[in-house]
Amino acid sequence: MAYKMKELMALSDESKSTILFYIKEGLLPEPQKPKPNVHLYDESCVQILKFIKYLQHNFSYSISEIKSIFQDNTFDFDGSFEMMVRSLELISGARDNQWYTKKEFLTLLNMDAKTLKDYQDKGYLFERAKGYSKKEVEVAEILERANALGLDCSLLDAYVSDAKVLAKKENEVGSKLLADDKESHDARYELLFDLVLTLKPYIFNMHTVETHKNTIKKDA
Repeated sequence: MAYKMKELMALSDESKSTILFYIKEGLLPEPQKPKPNVHLYDESCVQILKFIKYLQHNFSYSISEIKSIFQDNTFDFDGSFEMMVRSLELISGARDNQWYTKKEFLTLLNMDAKTLKDYQDKGYLFERAKGYSKKEVEVAEILERANALGLDCSLLDAYVSDAKVLAKKENEVGSKLLADDKESHDARYELLFDLVLTLKPYIFNMHTVETHKNTIKKDA
């Protein structure tokens, strides 16, 4: 399905000038021109525009940062859960302009390959498609500090164990949610982002706060 500019504006709730700007910046594909003065826009443009707006409103991403997400990455905006997972991976590293190879990463942290493999095998650290980002550097530094202070790994193992259970449940619920009603998958897609990126960490962190409060009350 293809849309005229007015239809695309109505479906995406974006202005003509914004849409044309995104096309100029390479964020949206060029329209089809079946005949003079007729420009038709692919239906994927609706999802792309909503995705851009989501990144701007929820993460305050600039256009240059959003362009870095799209650069060298192919998106299939079909509303599938697989698309959401891929988006999450890209969003999590969107502000990382610096990427490191394995060798660079090890040198930067003064870490040996065996230690890195151990962290990855245990599920504490991950290598991305582009290598290692600043986030991996931050996480690795935390792991090294924890190791130096002799932290009991049972807490980290619990994080990994719970994360795997949640990931499986998210995949199950997310796939079903997006498959139930194709007509409203845009809203469902955005809901899944909010659940995973906002609600999940909020619930986890607030339970930590509440448990701490209850411990203080018991000790008082």
